[in-house]
Amino acid sequence: MWNIRKKRRWRGADQLDNADDEDFESIRSILLPLSSLQVATDNFNESRKLGEGGFGPVYKGLLGGQEVAVKRLAKGSNQGLGELKNELVLVAKLHHKNLVRLVGVCLEEGEKLLVYEYMSNKSLDTFLFDKEKRKRLDWATRFKIIEGVTRGLQYLHQDSQKKIIHRDMKASNVLLDADMNPKIGDFGLARLFAQDQTRDVTNRIIGTFGYMSPEYVMYGQYSTKSDVFSFGVLVIEIVTGQSRNKKPCFSEQSEDIINIVWRHRVEGNIAEMIDHSLGRNYSETEVLKCVNIALLCIQQNPVDRPTMADVMVLLNSDATSSMAAPAANMLIFSLDGSSGGYSETITQLSGR
Repeated sequence: MWNIRKKRRWRGADQLDNADDEDFESIRSILLPLSSLQVATDNFNESRKLGEGGFGPVYKGLLGGQEVAVKRLAKGSNQGLGELKNELVLVAKLHHKNLVRLVGVCLEEGEKLLVYEYMSNKSLDTFLFDKEKRKRLDWATRFKIIEGVTRGLQYLHQDSQKKIIHRDMKASNVLLDADMNPKIGDFGLARLFAQDQTRDVTNRIIGTFGYMSPEYVMYGQYSTKSDVFSFGVLVIEIVTGQSRNKKPCFSEQSEDIINIVWRHRVEGNIAEMIDHSLGRNYSETEVLKCVNIALLCIQQNPVDRPTMADVMVLLNSDATSSMAAPAANMLIFSLDGSSGGYSETITQLSGR
C-alpha cells in the first residue's frame, strides 16, 4: 500500500511545484486514492454537500469509519489551486487541538481534494449570527471559544515549528466540534514567515471586509499583528452576537459595532454591549476581560497591539477586567470614511 500511495503521490507532484522535499515527505503519508473518496461521498453526491468553501464545495464523507469533510477544488480555478497548494503544504505540518486536522489529500485524474476531520457543529458564524442558534452559545461556551482560538493562533505565530500568519481569521473559519470546542480552519490565504521575519508586503489584497487590519488594507502590509487585529474583531462579535459587516440590531444608526462597544465600555454599560440573548447569565469580569483585550487588539498601530501570547496572559489575569479602554484616537472605528482612508481603500478590494 505504501508503494501504491508513493506512486500516486508523485503522479500528482507537478501540481505542487512550489513544494520542497520536506513538504513532499509531509504530504506523502496522507495521500488518498480518488476511489476511496468517491465511495466516501457517494461520488460527491449533492445530498452530501455541506456548503461552499474558499475555493469550492465541501462534502461530508465516511472514510474508514471516520466522518470527514472533503474540500473539492473547483476545476479550472487557478487561484484555488494556489490556495490548495498553500493550505496543503502548511496544514500537513500543523498539529494542535485548536486547529482543524488534515486527514488526507488526493491529486488524481484532475481532482484536487483536501480531507479534514468533520466538525459536526460547522462554523461559529452559523450560531453567532442566527437569532435562534445563538441561544446555544451561553457565556461559558463563548469564553471557551475565545480561549481556544487564542491558543490556536499562539501556536501558529509562536509555538509551532513554523511561524504562520493565517490572514483570514473570522467567525466562519472557526469550526466547532460536537462539544463546541473551536478549531481554526481554512489556511488558503496563510503565509509562512521566517522566525526572524516581522512583516511582509503584498500588492494583492484579499480577505474579508471588517476583519482586515488597516495597514493591510491601505499598504498591503501583514504580520502576526494583522491576525491579532482580526482576532479582536472576532472577540467583539462573540461578545455582542453582532457581525461587524452588518448594522447592529441594537443601534438605530449605521454605527460600527467597534464604536458601540468602545463607547459602552468607557461609560461602563456592560449590559448594553453584551449579546441580549444571554440575559444576565454571564460573568461580568470575563466580559470586561474580553472587551478590554479586543480593544487592545484593534488598535490602529500594529506595534500597540498585544501578541497572542500576551492575550493568553491577559485572559488568565484578574487585573485585565479593570484595565482602561484605549483612547478613541488609537482605534479604527468604522468603514465609512472616519478612519483616515481605510474606507476609501477597502471599497476597491474583493472580499472572500
